[in-house]
Amino acid sequence: MISEKMMSLGKKRSVIREIFEYGNKRRAEIGAENVFDFSLGNPSIPAPEKVREVMSKLILEKDAVALHGYTSAQGAPNVRKAISDDIKARFGINASPDSIYMTCGAAASLTISLTAIINSGDEVIVLAPFFPEYRVFAEKAGANVKVVKCRESDLQIDFEALEKAITNKTKAIIVNSPNNPSGVVLSEETIIELSRLLNQKSQELGTDIYIIADEPYRELVYGDKVVPYIPNYYDNTLVCYSFSKSLSLPGERIGYIFVPESVKASKDVYAAVCGAGRALGFVCAPSLLQYTVAECLGLTADISIYEKNRNMLFNALSEYGFNVVKPDGAFYLFMKSPESDANAFCEKAKKYELLLVPGDDFGYEGYVRISYCVKPEMIEKSLPAFEKLMNEYR
Repeated sequence: MISEKMMSLGKKRSVIREIFEYGNKRRAEIGAENVFDFSLGNPSIPAPEKVREVMSKLILEKDAVALHGYTSAQGAPNVRKAISDDIKARFGINASPDSIYMTCGAAASLTISLTAIINSGDEVIVLAPFFPEYRVFAEKAGANVKVVKCRESDLQIDFEALEKAITNKTKAIIVNSPNNPSGVVLSEETIIELSRLLNQKSQELGTDIYIIADEPYRELVYGDKVVPYIPNYYDNTLVCYSFSKSLSLPGERIGYIFVPESVKASKDVYAAVCGAGRALGFVCAPSLLQYTVAECLGLTADISIYEKNRNMLFNALSEYGFNVVKPDGAFYLFMKSPESDANAFCEKAKKYELLLVPGDDFGYEGYVRISYCVKPEMIEKSLPAFEKLMNEYR
């Protein structure tokens, strides 16, 4: 007998993917220019030119066997050294090549990290709104998932609710800042209070509670907003990073896990990360991409386009009467549905060829996610449709 749970996951795509596939159907029927698809967080900005240059140079100049051969299971030593040096330079925290594990993107980083620390029956806390696959990853690792909703007023952590959720079974809390789906950056004040609470509860309960910092959007921030680097505030932090968004390389699947030396028994935790990577088959991330990102550290795609999209969409939707959370980072808007049933609202939006994602799967009912990593021209063309949609609620 096959796994019923895996069969169920395979038969039912995530709500984001369902809407994206619906968009593909509509594009084939009425033309792509007539569909306003805000479903998928797929970067629309090309990678920095240096990425192409480095890749081309590697293909043309590096020995083909070495370039396309296996690296060490945890990643090429020179690549891990480049990343650890970058972490030291940027965040003032000690890092070594033997604290870095190269992965096939953020999903692999999260899955490996959870598998490394979770024992059956442990609890993982996710902060709503949250990326829906967190539940899939955590449950596959053997954890029970607890959802704690952030404050509706500003989507910062509700510490009263969080404290009630922590038990002696709590093993980890996943923190995603800038956040998908809201674009909210957790403030330094929030991270300081989170660290204080987790230290207090760890001592009270006689347990180790980890923060798993999911950071694919770290570089995508606007204005003078700063994203606190959590290992500088809380010792037991595992950092899961992906270059998918910063370098606009989502299809290349390349990232890393960082286990700081401040983590309790950090060498053992890193060994568990290596063991989880082995057990899951996530060893030796793509060689060409490892060597490429090592030479492109610190670069980002031109995020000024995302900022332009954010401002255009936020200003227009606010003017039409929608209640929208203004994001500080990432490329998502989180908007309150004009009716309590966000699913019904998203179905109504389809009449105007607006494809939006209801917030229920993000753990936050009554809201919708709008992914604005699209061409500015599409946003401009979509605005009359949004206005017509809102007029139905006036």
